[in-house]
Amino acid sequence: MDQAEQLRNIIKANNPARPVARVITVTSGKGGVGKSNTSINLAIQFRKMGQRVIILDADFGLANIEIMFGAVPKHNLCDLIYQGKNIKDIITWGPMEVGFISGGSGIAGMSNLSRDYLTYIIQNLAQLDALTDIIIIDTAAGISDAVLEFLVASGEILLVTTPEPTSITDSYSLLKALTRHPRFSRESSQIKVIANRVDSMEEGRTLFNKLNAVVTRYLKLPIQYLGSVPQDNQLSKAVMQQMPVSMQAPTSKSAIAYEQIAAILMNKEVNQSLKKRGMAAFFSHIINSKK
Repeated sequence: MDQAEQLRNIIKANNPARPVARVITVTSGKGGVGKSNTSINLAIQFRKMGQRVIILDADFGLANIEIMFGAVPKHNLCDLIYQGKNIKDIITWGPMEVGFISGGSGIAGMSNLSRDYLTYIIQNLAQLDALTDIIIIDTAAGISDAVLEFLVASGEILLVTTPEPTSITDSYSLLKALTRHPRFSRESSQIKVIANRVDSMEEGRTLFNKLNAVVTRYLKLPIQYLGSVPQDNQLSKAVMQQMPVSMQAPTSKSAIAYEQIAAILMNKEVNQSLKKRGMAAFFSHIINSKK
């Protein structure tokens, strides 16, 4: 029995009938485009809609989520993997009871764990599926192997870009690298684009059309337009005060934009073909890739 089959059997044995969480992976081709802000504000908007939300900060080099939350976690994912902590121990609760898990840097070594350790981890991650409705994975920026592994494991990808030419180019490069990944599935992946820091809704649509034109022509990859987030001084002020703009200034231009994007993401008709994978299956995919 290979490791992939072992992981599938572990998931089935420990999570036979529980609901699975919706996993949304937020990414960008380059840093500084507002990816983490997008993750946090969408989480707040989902909470306002009655959804339970947990963010996994998978940017191991930086700590953007905890800085924006104004909270320092006592534990991270490494403590679950190597120190025997359970899933509830490593969740830090932020504004509006949005959960937050610091990824730490231990995922790379998960492929070397014994079956007993894997069973323990999958059992805990199955609990996470039961604790929340939506899990947002905030990746690092760029096209590192670690980022691509997260994207390949996710069925739903939100790509954040800006009108800057370098951002558009880097977004295309990320999608190109993703399509070349040996385990990327076009059929089971949805890629949705958010145009950030635009001067107008028209600029956001134009940005998407430019990106979509080259992606369609050269990659033959379908992507969807979710909407735009405008330039907003209120957002900058909220970041300085370590508060999500969706809470600090809920009637601001950017907060309203995040509200509209969250509503689209929760629209059943728009997402009727979306298949939830759950957190346990998400990580089993990553673990198996490292065998």
